[in-house]
Amino acid sequence: MRSLERHRDVGAYALGVLDEADAFRFEDHLMECPRCATQVTEFGVVTRQLMLYRQATPRLVHPMPRPGPRLLDRLLTEIATRRRAGRRRLLYALAAAVVCAVAGPGAVLHAGGADRSAVRVTATGERSGVWAQLSAEDETWGTGVELTVKDAAGPRPCRLVAVGRDGTEQTVTSWTVPGRDARPNTMRGGAALHADQIARYEVRTADGERLVTLPTG
Repeated sequence: MRSLERHRDVGAYALGVLDEADAFRFEDHLMECPRCATQVTEFGVVTRQLMLYRQATPRLVHPMPRPGPRLLDRLLTEIATRRRAGRRRLLYALAAAVVCAVAGPGAVLHAGGADRSAVRVTATGERSGVWAQLSAEDETWGTGVELTVKDAAGPRPCRLVAVGRDGTEQTVTSWTVPGRDARPNTMRGGAALHADQIARYEVRTADGERLVTLPTG
């Protein structure tokens, strides 16, 4: 075995695929070549992974499985589906651009408007006198909420609670009302419930007192 071949055989030796004679000669080479000794050590991680794979693979399973005969068909179908979806998104974008061009700068398009429902409600608490205006919009992850509150009875911590149609409750956002300041305060938050799952919103104090109720319809 020539010197250059010995250097190239470091991987084969580490993986244990050299025959007995070549492995014996390579071990002699390792005694004189620090570079190959280092590389054999680095191959140890790969060797261990392959051993674990071999131990975990049943004997009836080929260690190098081949794709099934219908794999190519499934891949081609998946690619075609994604391409069709991409073309539809492109057509929707072009249609939106045409609408903007025809309607002029005053036109406003709401992304995905057909798939999202919006709620806007205003109410004043009969006892508390707290005024609140809420805008909620359905999102893929739940509901995004913007709340504006006028409350002159501060300072006090408050929170907005979404009450589901099944009775579940989720805190949407919380804030602290400054001392006797009737100016509006605007907060944003979100609920994991979707808009059609929410029966009402309630502005409460931290102690649970209900200040104003905002029904969703």
